[in-house]
Amino acid sequence: MTIAPWRDLALPAATRVDDLLSRMTLEEKTAQLYGVWVGAATDGDGVAPLQSEMAADHDWDELITRGLGQLTRSYGTAPVDPALGAQGLARAQRLIVAAGRFGIPAVAHEECLAGFTAWGATAYPVPLAWGASFDPGLVEDMARRIGDDLRSAGVHQGLAPVLDVVRDPRWGRVEETIGEDPYLVGTIGAAYVRGLESAGIVATLKHFAGYASSAGARNLAPVRAGVREFADITLPPFELALREGGARSVMAAYNDTDGIPASADPALLTELLREQWGFTGTVVSDYYGVAFLQALHRVAGSPAEAAHAALAAGIDVELPTLNCYGEPLLEAVRAGTVPESLIDRAARRVLLQKCELGLLDEDWDPEPAERIDLDSAANRALARRLAEESVVLLDNPDGVLPLAPDTRVAVVGPRAADALAMLGCYSFPSHVLPRHPEVPMGIDIPTVLEALRTELPDAKVTFTEGCGVSDPDPAGFEEAVARTAEADVCVAVLGDRAGLFGRGTSGEGCDVTDLSLPGVQGDLLDALVATGVPVVLVLLTGRPYALGRWHGRLAAVVQAFFPGEEGGPAVAGVLSGRVNPSGRLPVSVPRLPGGQPWTYLQPPLGLAGDVSNLDPTPLYAFGHGRSYTTFAWEARPVETEIGTDGSCDLSVTVRNTGDRAGAEVVQLYLHDPVASVTRPDVRLIGYRRLELEPGEAARVTFRFHADLSAFTDRTGTRVVEPGALELRLAASSADVRHTARLRLTGPVRVLGADRRLRCETEVSGAG
Repeated sequence: MTIAPWRDLALPAATRVDDLLSRMTLEEKTAQLYGVWVGAATDGDGVAPLQSEMAADHDWDELITRGLGQLTRSYGTAPVDPALGAQGLARAQRLIVAAGRFGIPAVAHEECLAGFTAWGATAYPVPLAWGASFDPGLVEDMARRIGDDLRSAGVHQGLAPVLDVVRDPRWGRVEETIGEDPYLVGTIGAAYVRGLESAGIVATLKHFAGYASSAGARNLAPVRAGVREFADITLPPFELALREGGARSVMAAYNDTDGIPASADPALLTELLREQWGFTGTVVSDYYGVAFLQALHRVAGSPAEAAHAALAAGIDVELPTLNCYGEPLLEAVRAGTVPESLIDRAARRVLLQKCELGLLDEDWDPEPAERIDLDSAANRALARRLAEESVVLLDNPDGVLPLAPDTRVAVVGPRAADALAMLGCYSFPSHVLPRHPEVPMGIDIPTVLEALRTELPDAKVTFTEGCGVSDPDPAGFEEAVARTAEADVCVAVLGDRAGLFGRGTSGEGCDVTDLSLPGVQGDLLDALVATGVPVVLVLLTGRPYALGRWHGRLAAVVQAFFPGEEGGPAVAGVLSGRVNPSGRLPVSVPRLPGGQPWTYLQPPLGLAGDVSNLDPTPLYAFGHGRSYTTFAWEARPVETEIGTDGSCDLSVTVRNTGDRAGAEVVQLYLHDPVASVTRPDVRLIGYRRLELEPGEAARVTFRFHADLSAFTDRTGTRVVEPGALELRLAASSADVRHTARLRLTGPVRVLGADRRLRCETEVSGAG
């Protein structure tokens, strides 16, 4: 029996897809360009912006006769037992295959920002905690496990990672980012992509591009970033994750930049992404992003015009459902106002990806794995390790930590006994379960209070909440003060409640006016400190908060960024001393609530000086973190010349001089004294995490290449300029241990798409 060329596994994917496209009707091709979201809420309490206005019912049985591009969030819309969910997804796929002429299944996509967003799935630490670990290898391992779980459940595409670089910590989605430095975001993000893609899942980079640079830190606000900020801070993480991670999908951002919405920007989605960077995968819209061209941006007068603008710019798939790429687009093509060639271009990309996934193969089988365990012991062990590596000890001036095993501890605060205190807004219990209060959590999440009692079985531990997260009522202060006065030490567990669109203090649509602790938590902390009992502040947050008000008044400060289901034991382990803290700040901690707003990537005029009475210097700098052991750094002075296309090695030996094992994060920063445009005073260009036993030493060598000094000049060209440079080996952006002085010689060098993006490192014995 002769099979059609598009079914022939021996033929190249491009040949198969070209044959298939030649057989498809306009309606069938267009059906590959949208998703369907079954069960999306329409009551104004959804998980996507303006969901109640944008969600629409569709005739499923009629719709799938044309085929279907994507199935939206079969698991992430409502709580469903994973085994039953997998059976339901397989059933839906069989219906799609049976209904269409060509029997092509849909791509099933899900959110996976902090683990698979499904009921009963492991809730890992949020991306900001990934950044705090400075451990790309561990993040890659986590992503691979997430990918394996997605595949076992019949999912093909994951909507992660977020590669936005924090520009204003008041933005609600800071918890979803990896940090405020593009090199850290890019290297950790690329590791996540590698892990997800190695499991066969299509990783989706988001939000492309500029989303986190919104004016006033408001969600979906306009972006007014300049050309150089966009090129040198916003774009590099995406480029690195594409080149080194191999991501096969990109999500267009909601925002407009200088008046041009990303979803209608061919310069961004086609010229840069495809023609310059060579991307060959699919571009998907953020949820309702195509319809927003009409509804919010007002650059389209109808759904058909929005569809035309998005397709022409380079968006291949409209998510989460069909508002514009359905009947409005079909009518426009039939009327001759939208060329069918745009449909063909997008459909070809979608079908090529389906071919890669095996969805065009005749023997494709939708049946899920026999056993689906989305929160395995191995998952939890990995979640615990990442949580432990991400906890940051900000201060411990008098050595109060670790806590004595038989001490009297007053645990106070609204985050101490709440399991949800561990989770970000894209973890299933925070993301979906608020709409289903009758449904149990689905996973075991020990609280800090429970975990501390386990860690310190001989301690006398009392607890009182003191206040709510955002409730202005101070009625609980009196009891909190009384319990503290009876204790040897108070552990104040404060922070955020993750939510969506104003239903939390952190998360999507939960932006803040300043960086004060939410509600009356700051006043509670004042009352606890006033007792004279040593107070250890533990923060479980999705962003940094201003702590200058208490600087010098606290016994210790521990920062955890929504550390996931194993975060309680991780934090308690740091308090007890079982865990030696090794996290480093992926975002600066401000001194004052105004925050300026500020990240460490500032040119000279962004630093403290006599020209203003406002000092934006952070209380704790990017990269900062303390340990229960000590480290000594040794490096030889370096002064050398290399060409603008040259390279050199820079080494430092780090020795653990304490009496317990610990990890140091060696960071390499670049300082450019004179350039043709203003440059950040320092910026991260390399790092390496070293785990050392007591007395052990290791040498880390950074292989610096001149490409790492490149920036975008006045003409918009990325160049390496000759001149003096300083390479600073440091424990944070403000704690420099050794400096190497370089001089780049030769002509100005223009860089292309093959520029070096990473500073390679090598670790050896101390010698």
